[in-house]
Amino acid sequence: MHGEELRYITEAYESNWMSTVGENINEVERMTCEKVGCKYAVALSAGTAALHLSVKLAGVKPGDKVFCSDMTFGATVNPVVYEGGEPVFIDTERDTWNMDPVALEKAFELYPEVKVVVLVHLYGTPAKVDQIRAICDKHGAVLIEDAAESLGATYKGHQTGTFGSYRAISFNGNKIITGSSGGMLLTDDEHAANKARKWSTQSRENAPWYQHEELGYNYRMSNVIAGVVRGQYPHLEEHIAQKKAIYMRYKEGFKDLPVTMNPYDEANSEPNFWLSCLLINQEAMCRQVRGEQEALYISEPGKSCPTEILEKLAAYNAEGRPIWKPMHMQPIYRMHAFVTREGNGRANTNAYIAGSGVDVGMDIFQRGLCLPSDNKMTEEEQAQVIEIVKSCFA
Repeated sequence: MHGEELRYITEAYESNWMSTVGENINEVERMTCEKVGCKYAVALSAGTAALHLSVKLAGVKPGDKVFCSDMTFGATVNPVVYEGGEPVFIDTERDTWNMDPVALEKAFELYPEVKVVVLVHLYGTPAKVDQIRAICDKHGAVLIEDAAESLGATYKGHQTGTFGSYRAISFNGNKIITGSSGGMLLTDDEHAANKARKWSTQSRENAPWYQHEELGYNYRMSNVIAGVVRGQYPHLEEHIAQKKAIYMRYKEGFKDLPVTMNPYDEANSEPNFWLSCLLINQEAMCRQVRGEQEALYISEPGKSCPTEILEKLAAYNAEGRPIWKPMHMQPIYRMHAFVTREGNGRANTNAYIAGSGVDVGMDIFQRGLCLPSDNKMTEEEQAQVIEIVKSCFA
């Protein structure tokens, strides 16, 4: 936090504009359009709310299949289900850990009727947007862009949050800038923006009394939360620079270990480096078994696994986390279709064979972890994290 946030919160308090209207909301919507490069922004209570309204705007109806990024947080996928849609999960590619364009094309061969694709920029790293958008255009599908984690990241010089027909960003407490909560729906379609704005205020009609002709939601951002976001926006580039410095220090610190950092397309994209992640080389993995509540591993010289590293970090009160568990592995979605670049990703006999090319997301999940990445972390604290990770491979 920087101080400006308190000023705008105080203004909301002193002017008695504490609800879902006020100058902070107006200004945050304007600042978002200016920063991202979109025509319209609708301030909402969460990025999830923005995704839900995006799914409604895209016309998803009960029973419709929707292609979704597989390696992501559940908030990407759940709004599809809110509208009765059926997620079909598209496997991950190794270059960016995002949706695999080859697998997406294969999915359209299997399900040509699909008309909506939900794409995530994982951990602040842009996906291969040109390829994915070209595939969507080819098949007449609407692209919804989940840029919740990637505010400030660019692909070929353009901000994420400008590529889909409807897009979502998040100001959740752990994001690159935060309001403690909140999100934004972005679009270049004025009618869509007005529709989302109406839906988000309980679909109140323009009448002198409370009149409702369609289903609405209590999704608007509060003027107080908007004040925090407003105070954070001028520091976005500063936060990105801090996150990038953390990523680069890890990359240098681990250069002699059998690990790699979460990758990105250096020729075409610049992430916001929201989270720094580590992937252990296959040959350097010790034996591990992970259940829903417990994990077991056998420590071996020169080898490690995510569980061992996370346990050692926790012993020093340093917070790391597993990689997002892919959606097709989640119990709630275990019966949903999953497509890899080879086709159907369910029940493949070679899915667990190293190097088979099947189920890339599961492989990254098994070998990867998120490192402590808080921009308040000092260089000395990060150096300690690096030494802890090194000790696991001793």
